[in-house]
Amino acid sequence: MADNPTNLGELNDLLARLQAMRSSLVRDARDELAKTPAQAELINQWVDEAKDLLEADAGRRDVPDDGGLTRLIGLGEQVASRLDDARPVALAPSYDDKINRDRLASVGDLYYIYQHERAGVFRAVFKLQQLFQSGEVRLSDGPGALALYQFDRKRVLRYTYGDRKAVYRKVFGYTDAIPPNGAEPNSVFHTLLANFCRHVSRFFEDKRVSEVLRPSGVHETFGSMAVVRRSGLDLRANLKQVSYGHVAVLRTEVMSLLHDAFAILGAPDIINLFGADNAWDVLEEVLKRYMRETPVTSQRSRMAVTGRDILRWLAEDYLLTSVRIDFESLLEAIVDACDDWLTSAESLGLQRVAAPTHGNVVTFKPVARSAAEVQARSA
Repeated sequence: MADNPTNLGELNDLLARLQAMRSSLVRDARDELAKTPAQAELINQWVDEAKDLLEADAGRRDVPDDGGLTRLIGLGEQVASRLDDARPVALAPSYDDKINRDRLASVGDLYYIYQHERAGVFRAVFKLQQLFQSGEVRLSDGPGALALYQFDRKRVLRYTYGDRKAVYRKVFGYTDAIPPNGAEPNSVFHTLLANFCRHVSRFFEDKRVSEVLRPSGVHETFGSMAVVRRSGLDLRANLKQVSYGHVAVLRTEVMSLLHDAFAILGAPDIINLFGADNAWDVLEEVLKRYMRETPVTSQRSRMAVTGRDILRWLAEDYLLTSVRIDFESLLEAIVDACDDWLTSAESLGLQRVAAPTHGNVVTFKPVARSAAEVQARSA
C-alpha cells in the first residue's frame, strides 16, 4: 500500500486503515477510557485530522490539465481499467469556514447602535436641540450648548433616520421601514439569535447539573455541543447574507455620532439643568418630561452590550472547535451575555417563554406585551 495515494482506490484503502486504527486505539485504551472518557475526544480528533490531511493532500497531488477526466473516460495513453484508478478529488471548501469576520463584527456594532436608538438617545438629543433653540431651557454658552450646535452642523454627514431604519429592517428585520431596493427584511434574525442564546444557556445549565451528579468529573457533561454549534452556525449564515453593502460604513459613521450624543447628554451644564447624575439620567428625564415616554433604557442598554458581544463572538471561528473542553471554555465567554440578553428581552416582552417539553420537542407560548411596550415598539 502506497503511503502517498495516487488514485482513488489507494486513498480509500488508506482511509480504511486509518479507521481500523481508530478502532484499535479505542479497544487498547478501553480501561483508561472508562476512567477518563475525555481521552476519546483526543483519539477521534487525531484520526479526523489525519483523514482531512490525507484527503486534502491527495486532491492536490499531480493534478493533470484535464483534471483526470481523459483517463477516466478511456482516452489517451493512460486509461483507467477500473473506477478505483480515478484521481482523488479534493472536497469542496466548508461553508462555515468562509465567513468574513469583519462584516459580522460590523453587524454586532450595528445591533449596538439599534438598541441605543430604540432607547431614545438620538431623539433625546434632537429634543434638547429644539428646547435650546427655542430658549425653553436654561442653556446658553456651556459645553453642552456648544456641543448641541456642533452636533446639528454634522447633519450633512449623517445617515438619516429613514436610512438607518431601512438598514435595521434589512439586517435585523426590525422597524416597519421598507428595506433598501433589492433587499428583503431579515425576519428570522431575532428568532435565530434567541434560539442560540437559549441553547447556550441550556448547555451550561446541563453542565452544572452534570457537575453536581458527577462531582468527580470523570464523565463528560450532559450539554450537547452539536445543538449549540448548529444554532450558532445558522445565525452566522443568516448574518452573512445581510452584512453586504454599506453596513460597515453606516456603522462607522453612526458609532461616532452615538459617542457625540452621549457627550452632549453627559455635559456638565446639561446634567446640572436636569439635576441628574449622568448621561443616562438626562436621557430618561428628557423622555419622561418632554416626550411623555416610559424609559426602557436599562433593558435596551443591556441588550445592546450583550447582543454586540454575542455577535462579535460569532464572528470568530470558536464554533468550529471540536474538542469539548476547548468548546466549553470558549463558549463560557458569552454564557452570561446570553442569559442577560434573554432576561432583558423577556422583560420587554420581546422573548417567548418555554412551555413544557414533549420528548425532544420544545414548544413556546408568547408573552403578553404591556401597553407601554406596544407603544415603545411603535415609536
